[in-house]
Amino acid sequence: MRLALKHQIILAPASVLLLMSLLLGFLQFNYWDLSIKRQAARQLGTLFIALAEADLAAQRMNNLSVRLGKNTMLDASRLQEMAELYTHLSGASQRILNVMKMDETSRLEWRQAVADLDPDNGFNSERFLVALGKLRPHLDELSEWIQNDREKLRDVHSQDIDALVARTTFVSIVVLGAAILIGVFLSLTFARRILKRIQGLSDNAIRIVKGDLTPPPEPPVVRDELDELALSINRMTDQLIRVVGTEKLLEGAEEERRRIAMDIHDQTLSDLSVVHRGLQDLAGGQDQAKIQKLELDLRRAMTNLREVMDNLHPQTLEILGLGAALQSYVEQLQAKSGQLKLHCYISSELEAHKFPRLVSLTLYRIAVEAIHNVVKHARANTCEVNMEVRGGEWLNFSVEDNGIGFSHDEYSGQGGRGMNNIRERARAIGGRARWSRSRFSTGTRFELSMAVSKIKEQE
Repeated sequence: MRLALKHQIILAPASVLLLMSLLLGFLQFNYWDLSIKRQAARQLGTLFIALAEADLAAQRMNNLSVRLGKNTMLDASRLQEMAELYTHLSGASQRILNVMKMDETSRLEWRQAVADLDPDNGFNSERFLVALGKLRPHLDELSEWIQNDREKLRDVHSQDIDALVARTTFVSIVVLGAAILIGVFLSLTFARRILKRIQGLSDNAIRIVKGDLTPPPEPPVVRDELDELALSINRMTDQLIRVVGTEKLLEGAEEERRRIAMDIHDQTLSDLSVVHRGLQDLAGGQDQAKIQKLELDLRRAMTNLREVMDNLHPQTLEILGLGAALQSYVEQLQAKSGQLKLHCYISSELEAHKFPRLVSLTLYRIAVEAIHNVVKHARANTCEVNMEVRGGEWLNFSVEDNGIGFSHDEYSGQGGRGMNNIRERARAIGGRARWSRSRFSTGTRFELSMAVSKIKEQE
């Protein structure tokens, strides 16, 4: 199963980030375990301080109880000191009981012994000594336990630090190394695949540019962006084959027109000229009127035949160029048309561009067809024909009349054979033909535009 292109691109960094995240989680777990042990060490330190305070207070209270028991008179200052020592002992005992885990019996004995040492309940030397005697074993036992645990914790803490540093260093090196290797491996693997596919697409594009119009293989299933690009190149090649085929067809048709025009000129028109000269030689006979009529019909036939030749392949187009040929055609049409006024403007910049023969022929055919549509269908009395090159980048040709016009929305993408011929011819040379409303109050405007760069590409 092939991954999508975007997934192939992000897989390597995603793998590296995943390994880094796992490494951070491992480090966090180790430091969390260490923090728990440090918290236990802090609690043990707190317990040790409270135990030292309680032990010291118990020793001093024991000494004071012995002294006060020997004297028959109570000393107020000693009793005050006893009360202060009890305060320290009670506070330290409370902290010890809050932190230290012990069985309920020992906890009750501890609390009872501390309560018996309260001076506010009256001073009794024997009671104090008995209570201190009960409390003393607990303090000694707790002191020994704390001392042992402190030694163990100190050793464990030192060992944990060393083990943690060694373990985290080793794991970090392994994970970082693995992340780098995996990232490099995935990057090279997918990069090689992607570059190989891109190289294949590039080779196909270069082959098509050089003229080999064999369509590249179409991907059976479109899985990613490169498959979409391959499919687009395949379809573009098919369209290009159709365009080139249309261009070759038009070029062949024009070449056939040229051959027919030359045959008519070299054979048929020559034969008619011989007949015309023979009729002129017979002009002195009795049937002069009939001969003159035949001569007039023959001249008319020769004129019509020259028009057919010019339509098949205009000689002025090859001799004078596109602008002059179009100007000549408009002038000839104006001479035949009485009501329709034709105005033709050819920019001087057009003469500076020498177009390929097929492009010039196609533009000329489009112009003749567009003007012919005005003469035949528009019922106009004014028609403007313009052909110019704007800024050296765009060729624009327009035919605009003030005739009856037609619904451009209705005929959009449709129209008669003439309009379809114009569209196909324009598309074959890379141009765009469109019809719109005229700038006159009525009528139609036909416009063809194409980039000069596209014309140069066809040379």
